[in-house]
Amino acid sequence: MADHAIQGKVVLIAGGAKNLGGLIARDLARHGARAVAIHYNSASSKADADATVAAVKAAGAQAVAIQADLSTAGAVEKLFADTIAAVGRPDIAINTVGKVLKKPLAEISEAEYDEMTAVNSKAAFFFLKEAGKHVNDDGKVCTLVTSLLGAFTPFYAAYAGTKAPVEHYTRAASKEFGARGISVTAVGPGPMDTPFFYPAEGPEAVAYHKTAAALSPFSKTGLTDIEDVVPFIRHLVSDGWWITGQTILINGGYTTK
Repeated sequence: MADHAIQGKVVLIAGGAKNLGGLIARDLARHGARAVAIHYNSASSKADADATVAAVKAAGAQAVAIQADLSTAGAVEKLFADTIAAVGRPDIAINTVGKVLKKPLAEISEAEYDEMTAVNSKAAFFFLKEAGKHVNDDGKVCTLVTSLLGAFTPFYAAYAGTKAPVEHYTRAASKEFGARGISVTAVGPGPMDTPFFYPAEGPEAVAYHKTAAALSPFSKTGLTDIEDVVPFIRHLVSDGWWITGQTILINGGYTTK
């Protein structure tokens, strides 16, 4: 069903091949987006990207898959350039890229820290930079962070710590881009039922997370289901444009700020 605020829009989704990003791509296509550019990181995600492209086209939108490692500014610049060349300037830019590391702070190596910073913070910074340069006036920009930004917990220093700067990037970008009618938000889901979640957690931690949210008993997995996050993102990049500069935790009562 078409949404008047999404109808005819061009969408770019970083990390759009699968899981939450893939579901967002399908959802916005169903709600009337004209075209969706689906970024994926590496060859291991190509089949997922191709499947998402097919689903978006089946929903009646144009679609293109673009591969890039977004850990350099040049790669993010090229992602936007390739998107514009393929489907036009984006009206909506969503960055779902992220990497999880659960490990005691004292055991995190410099290489691990650098990788987490590149994926979670640096890529987000340059995605916002390029969005500010290339997203159309009255556009919408949204970045995925984590509900752990509202948690008091061990072992996630590198993960939540490298997502935390995105809150300020979001506030700054909302002020800088606001004169052009562009809204900028960050969304922090709770622990999500995706393949990214389980490898980082042991059985006891998984059991805890499945009961930790106030609404866990009403979730099909006890975790944050990606289907429950998508409508909020759709709202933020359409009629919810008046919300800007904010980090919104979507977690069923898992944490708050």
